[in-house]
Amino acid sequence: MKIRIIALSLTSMLLLGGCSSAPDKEVAELELQGPQAIYAAAKQAMDNGNFGGAAEMLSGLDSRYPFGELSHQIQLDLIYSYYKSGDSDQALATIDRFIRLNPNHKDIDYAYFMRGLTNMEQDDNLFQSLFNIDRSDRDPTASREAFNDFRQLIDSFPESKYATDAQKRMVYIKTRLAKYEIAIARFYMRREAYVAAANRGQYVLEYYSDTGMVQEALEIMVSCYDQLGLDQLKSNTIKILKLNYPQSEFIS
Repeated sequence: MKIRIIALSLTSMLLLGGCSSAPDKEVAELELQGPQAIYAAAKQAMDNGNFGGAAEMLSGLDSRYPFGELSHQIQLDLIYSYYKSGDSDQALATIDRFIRLNPNHKDIDYAYFMRGLTNMEQDDNLFQSLFNIDRSDRDPTASREAFNDFRQLIDSFPESKYATDAQKRMVYIKTRLAKYEIAIARFYMRREAYVAAANRGQYVLEYYSDTGMVQEALEIMVSCYDQLGLDQLKSNTIKILKLNYPQSEFIS
């Protein structure tokens, strides 16, 4: 009951910005309980799935006790609460601050992992998920950021417990980025910009050869070389296509 009262008191104080309308009794009670009790209330909110409320309490703690014994754990929990509540901007800001101020912290690998997850979340498209609409042509900047976050995690902390998960997510992101290149290549083809389209296909071969987009990239290149009258390049690409994807309709 005390924890519940503390949580309500802190939430009210944060929402009101500490203005004079907040009851003095609640503020006084909050200060008397101390950071440990408030932190316990925030953890309880997290356990209950109330990540927005937890973020408010943890943010208040972080502001009031920036150098306390719980400060690092408060910041890590705040990162997770922001992420789970969908506040990507605040999550990234908190992550960057934590990394900058605590480069040698034992949980710094977790911060990089959460940065990758948050950037992946920013690239997620609600309507695409709900209606299975392919929007591979949308800006992949957040996905590239996530890829770099996970790569830095793996390069710097290869023994991290998050490394395996990060590696799997990098594979997923590479497919996402390869699909983007294919979508842009097809955009160029519709506008008869065949050189630009062929270059996009070549880019997929060079940087995303371990994804499932290679066949499409080769087929785009064949079409573009045909339109450009580049018979030798077309012939060479068809040979590669035949060797790796003999079922492709572009071979004949």
